Amino acid sequence: MCADIPGNRAPRVAPLPEAEWDDTLRAATASIGPLNVLTTLGRHPKLFRSWIGLGTALLMKGLLGDRDRELAIMRTAHLRDCAYEWGHHRRLALAAGLTEAEVAALRLPLDDHGWSDDDLMVLTAADELNERSTLTDATWTALSTRFGEQELIELVMLVGHYHMVAFALNALQVQDEEGH
Repeated sequence: MCADIPGNRAPRVAPLPEAEWDDTLRAATASIGPLNVLTTLGRHPKLFRSWIGLGTALLMKGLLGDRDRELAIMRTAHLRDCAYEWGHHRRLALAAGLTEAEVAALRLPLDDHGWSDDDLMVLTAADELNERSTLTDATWTALSTRFGEQELIELVMLVGHYHMVAFALNALQVQDEEGH
């Protein structure tokens, strides 16, 4: 469920029953569990195959460190008001080294927490991409002192990808699974 959707609303597109899963969806659910995001988007098998490849590349095979990746994803989940994304990535953020206080601070203005310079660069990038659909020259220059060309491309693609995922989760009213 996403933040602005009342809890008693049903999903607009129900998750695909297990009996109808194809091999790609079976492999994805075997890897990370039968998450509603997978079983909902799996209703479009051709699109799902392409999407899961990009998502896997960004989430599990990327060049960015776990902390940077989860900072960008969590800030994007907050900015897009997507509770599903927030809930699933909260545990990944904690596993990546964020503290409970830092996770809570991701919902605040950036100046309201004492972020490190490295964290602030990533969070500023997520904010600017959300607000402006681009990065200021100052932010690009700061990021360039820390990240190489491929990491810069990945960071921008990561934030854009999780915007898209949040849009889909929100619009399709994908419901959170029990226990996540």
